[in-house]
Order: sequence, then C-alpha cells, then structure tokens
Amino acid sequence: MGSPAAKVRLVEYGSLACPHCRHFEETGYKPLVQQYVRTGRVSYEFRNFLLNAPDISVSLLAHCAGAANFFPMSEAVYAAQPQWLEKVTSISDTEQADIDKMTDRQRVIRYAEIAGFPKLAARFGVTPARARQCLVDPKGLQKLLAVTKKAEEGGVTHTPTFFVNGKVSDAATWDQLEPELKAALRG
Repeated sequence: MGSPAAKVRLVEYGSLACPHCRHFEETGYKPLVQQYVRTGRVSYEFRNFLLNAPDISVSLLAHCAGAANFFPMSEAVYAAQPQWLEKVTSISDTEQADIDKMTDRQRVIRYAEIAGFPKLAARFGVTPARARQCLVDPKGLQKLLAVTKKAEEGGVTHTPTFFVNGKVSDAATWDQLEPELKAALRG
C-alpha cells in the first residue's frame, strides 16, 4: 500500500489471529494510512505470519478477497476477533478430538466454518463456493507458509514485528512505531 517511491518502507509481519496485531490495527492503522501512506511518505506492506489453524483459514480467505479487499476485510476480521476466537476456543473436547483426526485441508475448512469466516468473506465478494475453493488451494497455503518460514529465518518470533527500511523495530504499538517512522523520514 502506498507509493513504491516512498522514503520509508514499513513491513509488518502480523497475524489476523493475534490480539496485539488487533490492537495495532485499532490504534495505528488509520493514522499510519492517513498521515503517512496517503501522503506518499511511507509505503506499508502487511505479511502474514501464521500462528495457528484458524489464522490459516482466515488468511486464505482474506487473500482470496483480492488485493483491493485485503485491508478492508482484515479490518473486519480484527473487529470480530473476540467473537470468532471465543467460538474457536470454546469447542468441546469431543469436537476437538474429531478435528484432530481430520486432514489438514479438512481442518482448515472446519475452523473456518466454526469461526464464521466464509460469511465474513462474503461481505467482501467471496462466494461460498469460492471460499471453499480458496480454503483448499494448496498454492495459496504454500505462499502463506513460505512467507512465515522466510520471516522465521529472518528472526521474526512474534507478532506484530515491524521492519522500517529493512531494519527490525522493537516497536509493538503505534505509540512506539510512529517516532521511528518520523526519525526515518528525517534521516
């Protein structure tokens, strides 16, 4: 997002299932976009760092919604995160045992169903048939897994992790990140 010629390049490794990433989205995303990205001073890239099976499901669907809908859908996913996390974490032991017996593909679909992700994705133009197709797409999954693996190899251990002009930041919140962006813009 933003101008490729921006002076500052911000990359976030984040998870759509991460409460800390949700906090950043709620407090920092709008000021970042309005004050820095839209003004052409900062480019922003979000890279999925997968944490768990529900994260895989929702990330596949967010990418399935297309580039124009990725950030709006991510915003909706974060807004609904407490509700869908509650659905996922409150499944019974019996249902969890059944899920544990499933193939990886079946698990991705089942977690999506439990959390209500296909319904959420439908608000961004993803039909139920397309959602199912994306949830079992091996290429889509391999892309997400490759990004996570590359991040791990690059030293990313938690979410969110920010890189400012290729340098890892210690910031985890907007209040911590914004001064780093300002310094990079001055530099």
